[in-house]
Amino acid sequence: MKMQRFRIPQKAWYGDKDLELTFPASFTVHYHSMSVEGRPRLTHEGMRKAFHHPIGTRPISELARGKKNVVIVFDDMTRPTRAYEIVPSVLEELRLGGVDEKAIRFLCSLGTHGAMSREDFAKKLGEAVLERFPAYNHNPYENCTMLGTTSFGTPVSINSEFMNCDFKIGIGCIVPHPTRGFGGGGKLIMPGIAHIDTIEANHANVAKSGPSKRTSSVGALPDYPSSVGRGKYEGNVMRLDIEEALRMAKLDVIVNAIVNLRRETTDLFVGDPIEAHVAGVKVAAEVYSTQPARDMDIVVANAFSKANEAAIGVYLVVPCLKKSGGDLVMVINAPDGQVTHYLRRSFGKSIGGRLWNPRRELPPNMNRFFILSEYPDYAGWEWFAPPDKIIWRKNWRQILAELLKVHGEKAHVSVFPDATIQYVKPGVVA
Repeated sequence: MKMQRFRIPQKAWYGDKDLELTFPASFTVHYHSMSVEGRPRLTHEGMRKAFHHPIGTRPISELARGKKNVVIVFDDMTRPTRAYEIVPSVLEELRLGGVDEKAIRFLCSLGTHGAMSREDFAKKLGEAVLERFPAYNHNPYENCTMLGTTSFGTPVSINSEFMNCDFKIGIGCIVPHPTRGFGGGGKLIMPGIAHIDTIEANHANVAKSGPSKRTSSVGALPDYPSSVGRGKYEGNVMRLDIEEALRMAKLDVIVNAIVNLRRETTDLFVGDPIEAHVAGVKVAAEVYSTQPARDMDIVVANAFSKANEAAIGVYLVVPCLKKSGGDLVMVINAPDGQVTHYLRRSFGKSIGGRLWNPRRELPPNMNRFFILSEYPDYAGWEWFAPPDKIIWRKNWRQILAELLKVHGEKAHVSVFPDATIQYVKPGVVA
């Protein structure tokens, strides 16, 4: 049988390999590409240029002069950022600024995710960094300093080690986010190194504000339901709440990357935490956008950049299935499983985090939910689908055989190469 073939990336942080998907030639297959897929890797010269010409502020080497305690906050293993490629430039800037190495520490921006292991730190920062500097996990339950309250009513309590430093740098990446529009920026601070009460308030209280006439420090605010969502940046009330907390915490400089489908850094935005983020989002909004799909018999959605937060990919593609019902295949090859999430995950058969919301049924337009994975993770998968309704298979050949049994030789199929970082521009319809 003549087959159509597509390759999708797998196992971020575990070898970054490919998986081949095959479909009968009689299937109509739509591959939902992003322009970032072919975006070239940033050269060393390009990276140094970003540090030498920061956005909205002076270079780190100038800002760091005379500083006694420096903290470098970085994102965790749920993000594709290759921090180890960026850190040497940050350290060089600090050296030029006369900062003593003993004054530097690293702090992982975990939010309510589980703590990183030494192996995780080594993958993220590189062995050379661990040989020279301390690297700490953030604890969202203890050791935080209260700074005040945002105009949204969020009590802002931030990691005390961070607050005890007089120079603060953040390293992260800008990819689409299901509620805040785009990640990176102030998310390194809230939820990244905030107290659980602060994180809950931003996730829940601001989220539940509903139609409102409230104003913030930036002026009148739109209604919550229309202002948040994947790719929605302008007027996003959750983002605005985060940015107020960011200024209260006094992050000095941010280094935000954009990555391609190989997790290679393609662009770097260094400078003022808000201005540099705004500049980065303008690029991200173009390179991560993809064409929408509607009325598909089958959707195959790969989870790569955030394979250990695969629910993000599920939320994107469910609307692509036809209203009368279709089949969703999520490809989730995450050797480390779904990340521990103290706010949203289950911690038993009938208990969970503060915002745990168990899935009882599949969406009405989903007939079958397949997971292709070499690594079973039942407790993790229940985060985004009822466990008893998941059909788990170890390889693509098994799933394709089951799809053929129902759909025969004719089917309309959408393939998303990385549904965890793709988005459809607001207002774009199929």
